[in-house]
Amino acid sequence: MYKVTAANEAVTYEPPGHYDVRCTNLHKPDAVNDGEISLGLSHFLPGGGAEMAPAPVEMFYYIVEGEMTVTTGEDGKAHVLHAGDSIHMGKGCERESKNTGITTAQMLVCLVMKK
Repeated sequence: MYKVTAANEAVTYEPPGHYDVRCTNLHKPDAVNDGEISLGLSHFLPGGGAEMAPAPVEMFYYIVEGEMTVTTGEDGKAHVLHAGDSIHMGKGCERESKNTGITTAQMLVCLVMKK
């Protein structure tokens, strides 16, 4: 099974706790891998981000462009990520993300919902 999503078919949404960001859903969980995975692309303005919160599911962030700082709640460590860098978070891990660069940052977000 496969599904192509054209750029103009991406659906925007506003996740809670996010600010100065445009989030798009490229592949919704109900259309991919029996509802176990989702893929989105978020565009964070400089200073934009997401407040500290537990990850609702297992998550991967991949920086496509720009700079994002992801601070982990467990140890308060700030991880500065650049294009090509990624981070994995297990379900329930607290994290905060912020565009600490001077240009818009693009981040792929993959959510893994285990059944």
